[in-house]
Amino acid sequence: MRILKLLIACSLAGTINLSCNQTKKEKMTESVSELPKAKYEKNINPQDFTTVIEGDSVKFYALTNANGMEVTFTNYGQRLVSLYIPDRDGNFEDVVLGFNNLEDYRAKKNFYGATIGRYGNRIAKGKFSLDGKLYDLAINNNENHLHGGEVGFESVVWKVVEQSKNAISFSRTSPDMEEGYPGNLEVRVSYVLTNDNELQISYEAKTDKPTYVNLTNHSFFNLKGEGKGNVYDHVVQLNADKFTPVDKGLIPTGELRDVAGTPFDFRAPKLIGKDIETDYDQIELGNGYDHNLVLSKVPKNREGLTFAARVVEPTSGRTLEVYTSEPGVQFYTGNFLDGSDIGKSGNVYERRGSFCLETQHFPDSPNHPEFPSTRLDPAETYTSYCTYKFGVTKN
Repeated sequence: MRILKLLIACSLAGTINLSCNQTKKEKMTESVSELPKAKYEKNINPQDFTTVIEGDSVKFYALTNANGMEVTFTNYGQRLVSLYIPDRDGNFEDVVLGFNNLEDYRAKKNFYGATIGRYGNRIAKGKFSLDGKLYDLAINNNENHLHGGEVGFESVVWKVVEQSKNAISFSRTSPDMEEGYPGNLEVRVSYVLTNDNELQISYEAKTDKPTYVNLTNHSFFNLKGEGKGNVYDHVVQLNADKFTPVDKGLIPTGELRDVAGTPFDFRAPKLIGKDIETDYDQIELGNGYDHNLVLSKVPKNREGLTFAARVVEPTSGRTLEVYTSEPGVQFYTGNFLDGSDIGKSGNVYERRGSFCLETQHFPDSPNHPEFPSTRLDPAETYTSYCTYKFGVTKN
């Protein structure tokens, strides 16, 4: 983890300055008209993300690397708005779902690209006990609490505390009892876009009262390009021998079930569409895949993060690998998208037109002492790391 933290710090400190010895002639060649257009300009005008909400400024931010990759954000909901990666022929596409203006993000209750908190995923009945006290959370998913409540981290303005060409950090303080959670929670989330085509995400949080925390990123991916059909043809490998079955409210039952012999066995690469309509109780309850996979502890990458998943889109050759410090990952196949959302490029976001790989602790952990704990005490610092690594196959 120390290597990852050093890389983040160095990237944020690495803002490029013009040399004092640069000649006037060299400066003249850097006119605005000669600068290459950003890829996002095809579908997005940054002014459509510029406003003030309850006294807080909202803006649009872009990161690039040496290979032409580009990631953009708004600090409203700390949302990842677009992510351009190449195919095997060098053609770039935006591979995450989202909108081309702030008002659509505010008006449509969805989690496209958002940082999720205080608690990613569901908490049963919106209740938990902590040190003998019962807490009631906001109920926003039938009878349960989902992704932090009615006004979660996806619906608030974050501060940008550092930025360079390839890195950015956001912060905010979630006040005591926000959406029912105890403690003033200071949160910082940092992103680094490396020249290895990795988007590295690090989360840190501190509290002044005991509380529960489970942060994640909720990007919806389609490696063919956002809005370009369903993802049945994507080939997925998940590094998990077990998963957590759910009840009809998608709350874990407490069982850790072997994936062997079930549609959840992605230990060997498999098409998303192969078993997604199988007559199996958990597929029916989830309306497809919408489950937490229990990750194996090996293998690990050079930063010590566990390999969680690999996805290949055969036609473009684009690949995505996921590494994390978390014990689980939520595999979700966009089952609740219904075609009512129109994306950045004007395409309809159809049912199962994307997938999510949300690195996390298990859903409803506060009510399952047998699960890895998500408790955070004042003397501790919550940390979580996730790396999305992009590449291509040769054929």
